[in-house]
Amino acid sequence: MLAISKKEFWFVVGSQHLYGEEALQEVRDHAAEMVERLNDSGNLPYPVVLQELAVTAETITKIMKEVNYRDEVAGVITWMHTFSPAKMWIRGTKLLQKPLLHLATQYNESIPWETIDMDFMNLNQAAHGDREYGFINARLQKQNKIVVGYWKKAAIQKEIAAWMDVAVAYNESFGIKVARFGDNMRNVGVTEGDKVEAQIQFGWTVDYFGIGDLVQVIDAVTDEEVNALFEEYRNLYDFDQGDYEAAIWEAHVKVQAKQEIGIRRFLEAGGYSAFTTNFEDLYGMQQLPGLAVQRLMAEGYGFAGEGDWKTAAIDRLMKIMAHNKATGFMEDYTYELTEGQEAILQSHMMEVDPVLAVNKPKIVVSPLSMGDREDPARLVFDGQGGEGVVVSMADFGTHYKLLINEVDAFEPTEAAPKLPVARVMWTPRPNFHQGVKQWIETGGGHHTVVSLALTADQIETWAKLVGLDYVTIK
Repeated sequence: MLAISKKEFWFVVGSQHLYGEEALQEVRDHAAEMVERLNDSGNLPYPVVLQELAVTAETITKIMKEVNYRDEVAGVITWMHTFSPAKMWIRGTKLLQKPLLHLATQYNESIPWETIDMDFMNLNQAAHGDREYGFINARLQKQNKIVVGYWKKAAIQKEIAAWMDVAVAYNESFGIKVARFGDNMRNVGVTEGDKVEAQIQFGWTVDYFGIGDLVQVIDAVTDEEVNALFEEYRNLYDFDQGDYEAAIWEAHVKVQAKQEIGIRRFLEAGGYSAFTTNFEDLYGMQQLPGLAVQRLMAEGYGFAGEGDWKTAAIDRLMKIMAHNKATGFMEDYTYELTEGQEAILQSHMMEVDPVLAVNKPKIVVSPLSMGDREDPARLVFDGQGGEGVVVSMADFGTHYKLLINEVDAFEPTEAAPKLPVARVMWTPRPNFHQGVKQWIETGGGHHTVVSLALTADQIETWAKLVGLDYVTIK
């Protein structure tokens, strides 16, 4: 996967001096054990690092300032072991500029009825501390995540892990750079957007490049580099030459190999992690990039067609959250309206992400009516099934809005021998009719990003962090 910077999360435990040093040492011991076991669980994608006990406003403020300053710290997990007066947290929490998770748990799972006394009550009063701490976060409108349950449980650890992935994506979002090769597709509404506002609100940098800038880099790719990559294709994919002569078919595929190397080289040189193409802007190119784009998406680059930079950035963002698993750019195409089998066929002209494949992709060369160029090569496969979430972002003039819909994807059961593109099938929730109706009513676009590895809750968590208006179809 396209690399992201090293990340960790700080674990901050709330208490106060009122209980005495002996009690505070026990709090430290409990916290150290919790952090060690959480890190050893294998359920967290990033390490947790214990900080000094938060017993004064000065300590809390110092920790939060350091969190903001340290690029490797993606967020803060707080636990109120005892009662921690919330006014101590105001200054530090107001200063915190990174995601915050309130872990509402306690060291012991069960109440020890045979031995419980007031010493135990005073030391183990997370239920008390959670309310005090929760109040101040609500009043400060921190949009923090709250996870409730016993910290040793795998289900609770996985909730923390899901939030960690969102928190890392939130931080990485401010470094997302989108290269637009050509402009937006002419006369299309949903691909437009305010790039300045997107950089202010989401952190995305969006830059335009003429096709000639890219063609110059592609043309510099050597035959030796292309031949080596073609051999890599041979080891990874099935070759389907169809009605093409072998030499002609191979030549068309090698055009895509040359484009892949050139596009990657261009993106790496500029530090771009997402990009767009447009079949209306192909001056100097032999083919519309298809296989080349699919291969780059499989590495973790965000992408969208027709110059749709918003979807390209969302694609990259969600790939970070999902560790590039089963997450990619998609487009609504055709309805299946047979009663009891209603679904939507998802695809694109060529650029369907191979991380969604359920079977071994094959390379196919086929004519493309749009773009007026040579027949391009592309990977063809069927999409996998599973529960997932699909999102679409639109600029409504006064604000951005994110549309979120849970879907049930399924593997196609019928062959499509004349369809030279990859395909994904799903049914929106709560059902086909209501899902489609609400999507259209709310202004959801035809370009989306789908993930079978993420949840609607994770997408909503990110939307809240960046103050993004969102609608979740129910």
